[in-house]
Amino acid sequence: MGSRLTLTLTARLTLLFTLGSAVVLLTLGWLVMTAIASHFDELDRDELSGKLDYAAQLVATMDRPLNQDLVVKALASTFAGHHELVMQIRGPSGALWFASPGVEFPASLPAASDFSRWRAGGHTFHGLEKTLRAGTTAEDALTLVLALDTAHHEQFLHSFRMTLWLFIVCAVMFMGLLGWVSARRGLAPLRAMRERAATGTAHSLDSRLSVEAVPPELAELALTLNEMLERLEDAFQRLSDFSADLAHELRTPVSNLMVQTQVALSLPRDADHYRAILESNSEEYERLARMISDMLLLAKAENGLVLVHEELVDLAHEVRQLFDFYELSADEKHIGLQVRGEGTLHGDRLMLRRALGNLISNALRHTPVGGTICVEINQDGAQLRIQVQNTGEPIAAAHLARFFERFYRADPARQRDAGEGTGLGLSITQAIVRAHGGEVSAASSDGMTNFSLFFPN
Repeated sequence: MGSRLTLTLTARLTLLFTLGSAVVLLTLGWLVMTAIASHFDELDRDELSGKLDYAAQLVATMDRPLNQDLVVKALASTFAGHHELVMQIRGPSGALWFASPGVEFPASLPAASDFSRWRAGGHTFHGLEKTLRAGTTAEDALTLVLALDTAHHEQFLHSFRMTLWLFIVCAVMFMGLLGWVSARRGLAPLRAMRERAATGTAHSLDSRLSVEAVPPELAELALTLNEMLERLEDAFQRLSDFSADLAHELRTPVSNLMVQTQVALSLPRDADHYRAILESNSEEYERLARMISDMLLLAKAENGLVLVHEELVDLAHEVRQLFDFYELSADEKHIGLQVRGEGTLHGDRLMLRRALGNLISNALRHTPVGGTICVEINQDGAQLRIQVQNTGEPIAAAHLARFFERFYRADPARQRDAGEGTGLGLSITQAIVRAHGGEVSAASSDGMTNFSLFFPN
């Protein structure tokens, strides 16, 4: 199939404006022509009616019985000098008394009050018929037909019509040009926006469209585009930061694997030494696998692809099971584990357990020896709140605001050790909570750090 012709918005507006102007002008031209033609018809009717009335008065004064020669001579002399006027006279019996030479009259005409139109010999005639009476009997009545040759009217109307159509054509062309100029000027802000979008790159996302330079109708569009550019700039910046962090995070285990492998291959080793190297490499592989898995989960969450398996989850029971898992690590640092309150939530049990596990694991890493970790569950009619609290040094507000960013570190110079995880735990927790329609926040003051999870009931 051939490609369909697509007109530009400027062309569409110009075409619409031109067609609208053409319809208006053509309608106006038709009305003007109709009004002029009707005016000429009224003039002809009035003229013929006046002459017929005069002829009726003239015949009424004649002697009876009417003499054909006298009647014809009287009427002919009365209308002499009217070159466009023709007449036909029929006697009382219907016999033809007189007819203007060279003119073919119709056999019959409508009633006297009706205006007749006919063509004969290449000419158009407007005529009226009237019965003239000299007395009260039929023998004293005759029929007079008066008609006007409308050639001069037609010539004028033809000339006027040609002038009018020429004017309409020129006016339509002018209106089309005016419409094109108006559309071009009116759409100039849109073209500026298009050019801005066409030349935009990742390095020019900080530029914005001028809202003051566009018409009020496009101001909202400009504001919306600026908001989109702001979101794109923020997303691109986060992507750039994430890419840099990811490259750094992957570089460390990959470098460790390369160095260990190169060292192992540099000299002959016994089986135990090779086994130790393989075990060390296996730990790095496991860390890489966890990081890749976490990144896939975050990518799915950001694109709304995380599927939540709905079931009724006993949160206090899940927290106690997590405490059993982390009990050995807590005992090594003499950290107390507490759970308060009860609550249930419709959601994915494994995902919620992972989110809570990430918070408890994070609390264990940052709680000093002899500290306390408490998970408090509060459920009312409108909201479910879960708080994971741990004792320790207060955290600056600037760091709290970025806790849930991927690979964010309060101390960028500090390298993660093997037991610190992938650096994605809090980001995963936030993604899981949002997938369940909730929100997560962090606060730290008075030697206590608190992570709060809010879910609608």
